[in-house]
Amino acid sequence: MALSLKGKEADKGQGIQGMQGLMESGVQAMRSIQRGDVIEGVVMRVERDEVLVDIGTKSEGMVSSREMQSLGAEGTSCLKVGDQVLVYVLRPENEEGQVVLSLDRAKGEKGWRLLQRYFDTGGTFQAEVTGFNRGGLLVDIEGVHGFIPSSQVVALRPETDGDEEQAEARLAQRVGTQPQLKVIEINRNRNRVILSERAAFQDWRNQQKERLLTEIREGEIRKGKVTSICSFGAFVDLGGADGLIHVSELSWEHVTDPGKVLKVGDEVDVYVMKVDPESKKIGLSLRRAQPEPWDRIVDNYQVGQLVQATVTKLVAFGAFARIEGPVEGLIHISELADRHVAHPTEIFKEGDFVTVKIVRIDRERHRLALSLKQAQEEAGAPTHRDSEEIGAEHTNEGLD
Repeated sequence: MALSLKGKEADKGQGIQGMQGLMESGVQAMRSIQRGDVIEGVVMRVERDEVLVDIGTKSEGMVSSREMQSLGAEGTSCLKVGDQVLVYVLRPENEEGQVVLSLDRAKGEKGWRLLQRYFDTGGTFQAEVTGFNRGGLLVDIEGVHGFIPSSQVVALRPETDGDEEQAEARLAQRVGTQPQLKVIEINRNRNRVILSERAAFQDWRNQQKERLLTEIREGEIRKGKVTSICSFGAFVDLGGADGLIHVSELSWEHVTDPGKVLKVGDEVDVYVMKVDPESKKIGLSLRRAQPEPWDRIVDNYQVGQLVQATVTKLVAFGAFARIEGPVEGLIHISELADRHVAHPTEIFKEGDFVTVKIVRIDRERHRLALSLKQAQEEAGAPTHRDSEEIGAEHTNEGLD
């Protein structure tokens, strides 16, 4: 019997402790709240003019219709019992003992906290463009109004575009879109939030460039899009990072104006020449991504053959002459005439059309050795022009 009584007493003690535990947990659940708190609650009842929300206090909180304008035209019809909502405490207790809450202010508070976190961490986010004015785009972030100046909108530079109407039309087209943004200034006291699409885009570009620099390999052929052209070459976007095609790598032929070979927006295959992770620079070649024409063209020629050529450049040691396409050869100064020649200008000028003999083909180094003297000897023509003939030619040119 003693054992039985002891067991009942133990059960009774456990029951008392259990009740105490429930009471203590219930007391803990009754929150101590104050104005300005933002709390998660559960919708308990939905009426036309108000919504009752359980926020863990002794009585349910009340949201009046004027504090839920952010629900839009749907109003309370978009809420149902059991929904979780975020509410802002306006008054911890009114005359009826209820906690007075606001859905609108909770949304704004959430927005401010979210924006502050993005500003502190430098993170990016998406938000909907709700409107625009002459200065830029208007954005809503959880009830907080932000502003994107025109100078911070991607693909829009009103200071250089010059056409205000066109700039405003571009801004109008952005309404309803959700660009990636970054907070560059926040001042809650002045209700001021300045955002930047350009800064967010640059962050994305930097991330893509870091990724690309670890993936790309020298010797690869990659697809890209021409983003800009300058006097020394063209920049190509490889998918988040730009590489440079130097003017000397645009074509197998000599190029003086990159704009005659490429234009912005062209999609091209490029050969990766160099990747420098430290400077984060990528060197590209357009010509090396294409079949090299030199060998194919030279296959049609042989040593000893007489060919027609155009003088392209005069230098102290001779003259360069193009026989076809990008294939040029050197006429050494010793192969210009059977007499001493001080400078190639004594024999001809750039642009002259001449007959030369191929005396050597160096396929490995892509070089041709040509001879004007041997070509003239073989053709039985004079190997040089005397000074009187040259002088007469120059005189006639002057008269022309």
